[in-house]
Amino acid sequence: MTGQLNRVDVTVLPLGWTNLRAGSLASEISGSWSPGLSPDGRHAAYVSDRSGVPQVWVQPVGSELAFLVDTGEHPVTAVQWSTGGGWLACQLAPGGAPRHEVWLVRPDGSELHQVAGFGTDTADNMRWLPGRSLLAVTENLTTALLVDPVTGERWTIAEGEQISLFDVSGDRTRALLRRGARGDRHIVVRDLTTGTEEDVTSGEQAVFGPDGAVWARSDAGEYAVLLRVLDGHAEVVTSADHAEVESFALTADGRRTAVLWNVRGGLSELTVIEGGRSTLVTPLPGSVISGPSWSTDGTTLAFTAEGPGQPHGTWTYDDAGLHEVSADPAAPEAARPTLERFAAHDGLELTGWLFRPAGDGPHPTVLWFHGGPEAQERPGHGPLFQSLVDRGIAVFAPNVRGSSGFGRTFVNADNGPRRYDAIRDVESCVAHLVDTGVADPARVGCMGRSYGGYLTLAALTAFPDMFAVGVDVCGMSNFATFYEHTEPWIASAAVSKYGDPVADAALLRDLSPITRIDRLRTPLMVVHGENDSNVPVVEAEQVVAALRERGVPHRYLLFPGEGHELLHRGARAEFLRETVQWLSNHLLEPAFI
Repeated sequence: MTGQLNRVDVTVLPLGWTNLRAGSLASEISGSWSPGLSPDGRHAAYVSDRSGVPQVWVQPVGSELAFLVDTGEHPVTAVQWSTGGGWLACQLAPGGAPRHEVWLVRPDGSELHQVAGFGTDTADNMRWLPGRSLLAVTENLTTALLVDPVTGERWTIAEGEQISLFDVSGDRTRALLRRGARGDRHIVVRDLTTGTEEDVTSGEQAVFGPDGAVWARSDAGEYAVLLRVLDGHAEVVTSADHAEVESFALTADGRRTAVLWNVRGGLSELTVIEGGRSTLVTPLPGSVISGPSWSTDGTTLAFTAEGPGQPHGTWTYDDAGLHEVSADPAAPEAARPTLERFAAHDGLELTGWLFRPAGDGPHPTVLWFHGGPEAQERPGHGPLFQSLVDRGIAVFAPNVRGSSGFGRTFVNADNGPRRYDAIRDVESCVAHLVDTGVADPARVGCMGRSYGGYLTLAALTAFPDMFAVGVDVCGMSNFATFYEHTEPWIASAAVSKYGDPVADAALLRDLSPITRIDRLRTPLMVVHGENDSNVPVVEAEQVVAALRERGVPHRYLLFPGEGHELLHRGARAEFLRETVQWLSNHLLEPAFI
């Protein structure tokens, strides 16, 4: 395998290799992501769906030859290269569901075996420990584990509700854990000898440095910062006014830190800190960056980049600059969005990304609501948006209250009973679009996925005369049945965001769109994955049955073999085609359909 990987100048392909320029299938809905580097940074493993299903590929950096690592029939969602170089850890999504399994395989495709997520368990947050051939993983958000890749031996580090394992010290005396539900998560250091725990900060990411210090992305303040804590003393490594540290990556020797920033409504900036000096990586190969990770020797940084009309691609950065691993250029005719700022009903500033078609407005317009709600709409790759703009339909993708990227207060502004204000934000979005001449008030639609699907249903029932068409993609319609049928670990994490299904039953019933479904008279397409166990398919079935009973125009698009996300490229292509047609039928004049 190593000999083949190093032969990058040959014209006859070794067995099992593909020339990407000659053999790849161009598609606006495919891409490559989750790069993991070999210890010396010379080769990259990444996930790509160029074959139609997300699979693992290995490729020398700077070469157009790639090797497919066969991990079976199930879609792969992430891959990481071990610090010793001998293993790839692959996260698989059987049936497309949110349940994950972790499998290990050699970079040459041999010795494939499962190590976590057996049976009905789900395994997440996998991470190779620096300098050791040990894999950290968490099952069901209840069990923190270390796994030996060769023997398969598993050691339980900690147990409890809503925990996740970040790191274990080199002497295996301390563990870094995250505890708590959504919006209330804390990083703690656990003494593995005594079982006692010490709180570090609130946040979502942390690692041990080589000197034992804790490096953490802390969201204890209004905007997330990078924190370093040693012997009880905390120092802010880097921070910014009105910008958030999104994530960071520390080299194994602690000399370099890559910091990913979320700035200006969702754009990315990437800096590398070394010896107290911060270097801005520029120009970035896309407007939105994700997943930075270092090679074990600290020479090379890998990450994913995307932008409008530019699918996810994988890149590396070293002292010589940027290097493309697997990426397609942005489509030259792609619509570039503008960031809109406006006031909600209560004066709170809202923002959103506006994709305008050619010509003067007002245009037929669709609002798209992201999932989460603790996520953010950003100017990344959106083939659906581009396809609609090509047909003359404007797309507005807002960040209503509850979205991330705008500070701690904003992300918590929709918790519990404050969700009514988030629903009213939809009305404010439409008013802004109409008042600024973007939208034709008679031809406005709304759509969204997951929580965005919920918000679509909530808006259609709260404002029944506002929209001409809707699309609900795996949205919650009834909080009671959502809590009853979702995964237990998802339900327990959601209480802090939505409310307790028992104590807050009256509130949740009033916030459930199914309670007011008799007000929904807008033509609606309902989309769901048959295997979805995050937002189970019963949420869609209730809506479809109610629409059928009331004679409301609707369409039900159910995807077998898919879960909470459409992971197969063919399914995404069908969704794109059917959604564009459904919206066009209801927003465009017949001559333009």
